[in-house]
Amino acid sequence: MEKNIVKHSYTVDKISQSKLKKHQSVLLWFTGLSGSGKSTIANRVEQILHEKGIHTYALDGDNVRKGLNNDLSFSPEDRTENIRRIAETANLMIDAGLVVLAAFVSPYRKDRENIRNIVGSENMIEIYINTSVEECERRDVKGLYKKARTGEIKNMTGISAPYEAPSHPEIEVKTEELNVDEATEQIINFLYPKLNHQHE
Repeated sequence: MEKNIVKHSYTVDKISQSKLKKHQSVLLWFTGLSGSGKSTIANRVEQILHEKGIHTYALDGDNVRKGLNNDLSFSPEDRTENIRRIAETANLMIDAGLVVLAAFVSPYRKDRENIRNIVGSENMIEIYINTSVEECERRDVKGLYKKARTGEIKNMTGISAPYEAPSHPEIEVKTEELNVDEATEQIINFLYPKLNHQHE
């Protein structure tokens, strides 16, 4: 099958899309434990970018696990495949000239390295939402930690499955020291110069 796939060269490419949208495309990858604040912060960052006229799209467990990846479990192999598919989707969106915000636990370092290989290191900003498991469990916004403690949920990252923290993230957000607005500002300040945003 693979040998019969011939890549077609389209005239409208990533450079054309960036010119049309008046900014560079990039992937913001938010990683951290469940309940760390990834989606909340990603949502706020997207809001600010939208207000500034930046074209964005947010990917998270809710819109990906229910559709594209509804055939996958939370086993280590399926977690890896989940992240690979999301990275490939993000890569298409980068090609379309978008700023993609992806908020996923993504617990394995090798999987996050693979994202870089897929989208290109220059197109990825890894954002580590650093919140201790104790704090995440205290918040327990989705009630998952309680279920993990009673054995209802297997493979719960931080409890019965490992989380490998990034060793060199572009941005590290310490949510036990910063509120959502401060965390958002930290990310926007890092990101904005990289977008080369041109106003009308």
